[in-house]
Amino acid sequence: MGRSKNRKKVFTNVEVIDAAAKGKTVAKAPDGKVIFLPNAVPGDVVDVQTFKKRKAYYEGKATVFHKLSEKRTKPECEHFGVCGGCKWQDMAYEHQLFYKQKEVTNNLTRIGHIELPEVTPIKASAEQYFYRNKMEFSFSDSRWLTLEEIQSDKNLGNRNALGFHIPGMWDKILDLNKCHLQADPSNAIRNSIKSFAIENDLEFFNTRNQTGLLRTLMIRTSSTGDIMVLIQFFKDDKQKRELLLNFVAEKFPQITSLQYVINGKANDTIYDQEVICYKGEDHIFEEMEGLKFKINAKSFYQTNSAQAFELYKLTREFAGLKGDELVYDLYTGTGTIAQFVAKQAKKVVGVEAVPDAITAAKENAQFNGIKNVEFFVGDMKNVFNEQFIATHGQPDVIITDPPRDGMHKDVVKQILNIAPSKVVYVSCNSATQARDLELMDAIYKVTKTQAVDMFPQTHHVENIVLLEKR
Repeated sequence: MGRSKNRKKVFTNVEVIDAAAKGKTVAKAPDGKVIFLPNAVPGDVVDVQTFKKRKAYYEGKATVFHKLSEKRTKPECEHFGVCGGCKWQDMAYEHQLFYKQKEVTNNLTRIGHIELPEVTPIKASAEQYFYRNKMEFSFSDSRWLTLEEIQSDKNLGNRNALGFHIPGMWDKILDLNKCHLQADPSNAIRNSIKSFAIENDLEFFNTRNQTGLLRTLMIRTSSTGDIMVLIQFFKDDKQKRELLLNFVAEKFPQITSLQYVINGKANDTIYDQEVICYKGEDHIFEEMEGLKFKINAKSFYQTNSAQAFELYKLTREFAGLKGDELVYDLYTGTGTIAQFVAKQAKKVVGVEAVPDAITAAKENAQFNGIKNVEFFVGDMKNVFNEQFIATHGQPDVIITDPPRDGMHKDVVKQILNIAPSKVVYVSCNSATQARDLELMDAIYKVTKTQAVDMFPQTHHVENIVLLEKR
């Protein structure tokens, strides 16, 4: 018992000096070790209570603030601090950009040991709030209670909530009043559905007991004005289901796609479920530079539409296409980048592991009248091989936009075998990007790098790198 007590320390008057990965900030303990904090801003002077000690660092929490940083700003959202999203709302936007840029540069030089060209300044997002085109909310009959509520004698009434999971608590949901991430009518739709469900005794889900009717709500909006609403029910109750769906359709006639899922399994992912269209279309459209992309309930599309357009323009600019190139687009998803660069290339070949995504990519290309793209499905490390190259040709440029884990080492090896003159690497995780770049460093030189902020108020950042043969 004594040991665990000793491991917890209090440090007083510590200055917070930097931002670290995953939205945490950094202070230095008197013994020289680093302390990672979830609730401070660089420039704050704080007292720290540690709760974990590791060999090289502590994890702790700021308990007393002696001086507040000049980098601070007032958070816009009433749910800040409890909600797990938007952790950087208390830091002014220009400083968020500075630390995002710094993280990318540090990762490339420290993890990847890459020699960098002059770094192009990070591309800021025009919208700092209300920029997301997709939100998913959970229903729960066990709302997260604040300490004040728990300690008060008041009758708290129903405990129903519709909102986000509290970080680290799989069964507790923060009831949202106004979320600053998705534009109108997102908040109105969510709040109306919640009120109607409570008034009409539609049971909210209980994760522990696996009981109740209402599970999740997904709202997708697009720059074309389309709105998709999908409600997930735990069981089939035609009368209650239609009561709710009819209410939503009448109250919000601007919804262009109203859908539902009946999912009785333990987890609430819908990817293996049948999605049923109740009213309107089973899809919405996103539009970018005259190209239209059809998005259904299960489609992946970049969550910040306006900033995705900037990201793709930069990607195309980095590729520097003249019109006679064969381009491979790896991890093509629904083929957005492939179609976006197609008019400047001779031909684009997209490869992706998710069959539904490739079906959508082919459909979108046909819809957009793009004839010089071809899409293939398969696990990247298996399909992207010698035989594939022999069949489809030697690419002049490879564009790759892998998931957070980066590229499989066999894929990196294959790129090095093919050795196109240019590789444009788009990444949502500069640490795995840096790892991959180090493997390519003998053959390729990084000639351009630019971070793009897709998610203001969070620590997440995308980065584009241009690699050219040495």
